[in-house]
Amino acid sequence: MTESKAKPNKAKGTSRASKPRKSATKARSTPKAGLKARSTPKAGTKAKPGARTAKPVRLLSGGNPQIAKADGDAPVQAYIAAMPGWKSDIGRWLDALIVRNVPNVRKAVKWNTPLYGIEGQGWFLGFHVFTHYVKVTFFYGTSLRPLPPGPSKDKNTRYLDIREGDELDEAQVATWVKQAAALPGWVP
Repeated sequence: MTESKAKPNKAKGTSRASKPRKSATKARSTPKAGLKARSTPKAGTKAKPGARTAKPVRLLSGGNPQIAKADGDAPVQAYIAAMPGWKSDIGRWLDALIVRNVPNVRKAVKWNTPLYGIEGQGWFLGFHVFTHYVKVTFFYGTSLRPLPPGPSKDKNTRYLDIREGDELDEAQVATWVKQAAALPGWVP
């Protein structure tokens, strides 16, 4: 008779997944949103080897800035600063108008879009850069009077497209912003 090697029995209910695994590579920590890396060393100091430098913001299709998803004013301001050409002026104008008319506004950047909302109520407005215009989205725009001009596939949403050289009706946009902020917002 030949002897065969016996395989050790696996205990019931255990699997490979329950054993801790060793990682092949070390995880790298990413910088927190809103923090800028120093691009030049302080006066009188030398740059450390391997020190990070600030990278320019990547522009996606249509010139839309790629900004990391984050809450607060800082990522919104980074988005606005990275908007190309005349569109940055529109972004600053919109941001100031919204803050002036909705003092308790909450800001964030998600999906490469600045969003404005009220804490606990969701988002009422966002804007996005396209090649020839800035699209302002009123998430419940069909409830606004008068209706913002741009239709949407979504039954609740309306748009306002702002093109270079457009004459802006600040009073009308401010009215829409106030109305939109008073409505329950969009919650993704």
